[in-house]
Amino acid sequence: MPSCLVKLTRVVLSHKPWAVFTLIFVLVSFAYIELYLGIWEDSENRFPTYDLSAEINCAHYVPSPLSTVGGPSPSAGNVFFVETSQKTAPSYLFSCSVESAARTHPASRVVVLMRGLDKKNTSLPKHWAFSLLSCFPNVEIRPLDLTELFSGTPLKRWYMWPLRHWEPYFLPVVSDACRIVLMWKFGGIYLDTDVIVLKNLQNLTNALGIQDHDVLNGAFLSFKPKHKFMELCIQDFVEDYNGWIWGHQGPELLSRVFKKWCSIRTIRSTHCKGVRALPPEAVYPVPWQDWKKLFKAVSASEFHKLLKNTYAVHIWNKLSHGTKLKIPSQALLAQLYSQFCPATYAKMKRDSEQLSRRAV
Repeated sequence: MPSCLVKLTRVVLSHKPWAVFTLIFVLVSFAYIELYLGIWEDSENRFPTYDLSAEINCAHYVPSPLSTVGGPSPSAGNVFFVETSQKTAPSYLFSCSVESAARTHPASRVVVLMRGLDKKNTSLPKHWAFSLLSCFPNVEIRPLDLTELFSGTPLKRWYMWPLRHWEPYFLPVVSDACRIVLMWKFGGIYLDTDVIVLKNLQNLTNALGIQDHDVLNGAFLSFKPKHKFMELCIQDFVEDYNGWIWGHQGPELLSRVFKKWCSIRTIRSTHCKGVRALPPEAVYPVPWQDWKKLFKAVSASEFHKLLKNTYAVHIWNKLSHGTKLKIPSQALLAQLYSQFCPATYAKMKRDSEQLSRRAV
């Protein structure tokens, strides 16, 4: 038990009659938060991975590596992914997201920031995903230093508050903070690690996507550095902070700021004061309410019709992570893997075949 709880116990017991009730409430809340955080971190990694071998033959999985003559162009802007937990064992979906971004943005640096990586150790952990992603010359996997990232912004003081880690949605909220700071400081493109990229996103400058009616989502963000909209998002993050309500610092924050930015009451697909709210089909063609559709078979014509006006597909991993995906199959998600992250798909297929042989 933290020392602050011990002190609280002594103070509370000296003030009756509410002493016992208050103490029980605090202890139960603390236990709930610790349990929730443990479950949340574990659930993010439940997407099945059968073979953790780090041995990857780039020539086999990536026979035609991306051509980035002279290296990625700095003017193209970076594509950022962030892992705020301590996990260092990426899932198939994580690998697919990064691979699809690397393939569709050959002139950009695809920067993967992971909190679990040791800053003092220059080598990556032995895991097939790191080995596979290293086959792409424009992918860079780096440690995430949150104190350094938040420095120079109001979020550093927010993050350094001692009791911050007790909040029930701490990791999702930190992720929300990272993306708006990355966009404000460096600009470029931010993507969640459960977004499969279909097309180059560089022409979608100063843009974000509508999730559904009246709600914006931050799984995709694209902004120029030091943009006023991102600055307002950082201000709102601190001034209207509530880490105890799911989404308050994420989709609800972006929606609040956009409504003020455009002086509107209802969000719709629009271009307002230099910022674009993209229609749902751009990044969220499958609504979160219909996430099971990702695991259902679709014909080739249905597949292309559904994604005709789509740049990327959010997979809603928080909801879908426990669902088994058959490989190979005609499921929508399997087809996305096959077409947009073929190296990861080949690894999945090989692992699935090995598992089937072991079961015989």
